[in-house]
Amino acid sequence: MSTAPYDDPDTPEPLETLLGDPEDRDNPFSFDAFLAADDRGDLLQAGERALDAYGLGSEFVPVRIGGRLDRADRLARVLRPLFRRDGSLALGHGASNLVGSVNVWSQGSPEQQRWLADVLRRNGRVAAAYTDMSTGNDVAHTAFRGEMRANKLVLSGRKEIINNLARAEAVTVLARTSDAPGSRSHSMVLVDMATAPRERLRFLPRYRTSGVRGMYLGGMEFLDCPLPASALTGAPGQAMETILRAFQVTRAVLPAAAVGMADQQLRTVTDFAVHRRLYGRAVAELPHARSVLVGAFLDLLIADCFATSVCRALHLLPGQTSVYAAAVKYLAPRLFHESGQALSVVLGARSFLREGPHAIFQKHARDLPVASLVHAGGTVCQATIIPQLPRLARTGWLGGEAAPADLFHLSGALPELDFDRLGITAGRYDPLMGTLTEAAARLRGEPVLGALCDRLMGELAVLRDACAELAPRDRTPLAGPVSFEIAERYAVLLAAACCLGVWLHNPDHPGAFLREPAWLAGALSRLTDRLGCPPVAGADAEEATVFAELMRRYENRLGFDLTGRRLV
Repeated sequence: MSTAPYDDPDTPEPLETLLGDPEDRDNPFSFDAFLAADDRGDLLQAGERALDAYGLGSEFVPVRIGGRLDRADRLARVLRPLFRRDGSLALGHGASNLVGSVNVWSQGSPEQQRWLADVLRRNGRVAAAYTDMSTGNDVAHTAFRGEMRANKLVLSGRKEIINNLARAEAVTVLARTSDAPGSRSHSMVLVDMATAPRERLRFLPRYRTSGVRGMYLGGMEFLDCPLPASALTGAPGQAMETILRAFQVTRAVLPAAAVGMADQQLRTVTDFAVHRRLYGRAVAELPHARSVLVGAFLDLLIADCFATSVCRALHLLPGQTSVYAAAVKYLAPRLFHESGQALSVVLGARSFLREGPHAIFQKHARDLPVASLVHAGGTVCQATIIPQLPRLARTGWLGGEAAPADLFHLSGALPELDFDRLGITAGRYDPLMGTLTEAAARLRGEPVLGALCDRLMGELAVLRDACAELAPRDRTPLAGPVSFEIAERYAVLLAAACCLGVWLHNPDHPGAFLREPAWLAGALSRLTDRLGCPPVAGADAEEATVFAELMRRYENRLGFDLTGRRLV
């Protein structure tokens, strides 16, 4: 079991210390340096060298084969300082290695796992070539082919808009290996770029993007490229199963890591609002601006509660995380985007500037939408949820057992991440809805929290009835708009359950603020508002308390997330 005691708020994360104060213009890893690299359309080379010296590649390798990957929630915290500074570096030199390697950790042979672990420990790069330009995230209809010819696996077709493809030592490729219909027609392939015949590979031009401009998005055409049969990852025809299992990890970790970008956007606008004066007072003292800052702070806490809980669920509830991971990958980027839009109104014209003290805001505003699409956009995540909802509504809501307290206890021990235990579907039980039900019963009679829980339980009952009434077609990824709306509302309820769980099961948290009900009332109020519920009297009465905590963290350079660690 791996434990992580409550972090000392006065001790920054290791990468936070390594990269230094990003507002110091003399720092080689400053915001100015990242912005200049972004304008060039390049990754900051000094940043890449620093990450190599730290050995970032080992963070993506499971402990059992010599790496440091033991906990999904820990990996997200490791990556947050990168996302805080530069989405291009965080994705291009960091998270892409996770996306490219998870399928090998899930179904690769021992030899493949050892080889890929060695690549990453040597700071090599892994590219994930899952999608085709013609089919996008609809990977089941990929036109890319793989077939056995005389004991060789021959690949043919194009892979496009793939990060690091031209710079990778290893590439994981999704290929159609059978013309038969159904889910057993695709296989995963691990390509060693050092041994693949270069005359059978054609590199395609780089794609330029408006966000994460430094990422090397390219393409490659495989021209009947022969590989050893041992390049197959897992059994032939097993790819879709592998993807459904392994991508739960990336769908949970990436939103949790992207909290760093949302944190910096809020920090930038808070700094502006504290120092900018209008009408004889600081902007932060104006009611509208204060409300926006508080709302963004609460949305960040909601996203962190949700994402961190799902990361921990990978260890403790692996049979249920297929739906939870898809839900957080859908909802968290929406929360970040909407908060960013609201914050841009407070920042005004400065939100568009590409130089000066607030320039990092516009960079993150461009980077976040691209980051949210990495390997699975929101619609794909909803399509993962929809087929599972009717069964969950029928058997797992309104009476199911609650999730264990350790799921939410931020310092609770976790077993090592085991990819083999991750379920392809969520089955019949929904422990997070059990947590919502249990919390509502526990808080019944409380004038604010109890009333907010009543709103949430009423919405759960409505969703249960709506799921029962869905037509057969609306229970598939080809469903109509009503099913996608139900999936969105379900994700909001899951987020509410995680907020309740974190508040209830961290009585020993060193931060008094997270033990008090003010932030929870504000978070649940925002979530019930998203659901269209009538407001609860008194739910916004603690806005001053939440704002005071925001100011305390800003003034003391503490993170705005659940851990609240000191920043450099």
